Amino acid sequence: MKTFIYMVRHGESLKTEGDERTRGLTEKGRSDAHIITHILKDEGIDAFISSPYKRAMATIEEFAQSVGKEIVVFEELRELVFIENDQIMSDNELYPLVKKMFSEPDFSLPGGESIRICQNRVVRTMQKILEQYRGQKVVIGTHGAVMTLMMGYFDPQYDLEFLLETSKPDIYKMEFQDEVLIETKRLWGTDLL
Repeated sequence: MKTFIYMVRHGESLKTEGDERTRGLTEKGRSDAHIITHILKDEGIDAFISSPYKRAMATIEEFAQSVGKEIVVFEELRELVFIENDQIMSDNELYPLVKKMFSEPDFSLPGGESIRICQNRVVRTMQKILEQYRGQKVVIGTHGAVMTLMMGYFDPQYDLEFLLETSKPDIYKMEFQDEVLIETKRLWGTDLL
């Protein structure tokens, strides 16, 4: 039985207020969320799932409301915890850290989690989603690292290089036959903007 998972990476987000869990979208991020609704409106989505982080939920919220669906929050889909207390890190700090973490999957900063721990967490959750929503079309509001780790489990071409080439937002439609990934197609692109 075929199941379709639509990975929706969150839109542009402010790094100046709140913490990783509470920071929201920029004006561009909110505008891009409207474009996501337009791109996916004819896909026949059955369910909406999200990370508990505000920016991930806000990116798919308009779309879910437009089709009268609730967003089911999975705590296990939270972003990789880079440092204790969900502190915001600047891109200048974050990108070298992410590169180190992908090259050393067991490395983590104090209070953070490693790539290996995060991948185990999110892959178990993805397997649960594939079982629970078998035969359905499901949108997942997610984050770059988490999305890459889930996709990379099913197909190793989704790695650090892939992550660094993704955009905010981004959309990947994954077609599964039972728990086997058959095809992945990017739905977000510059021609849509």
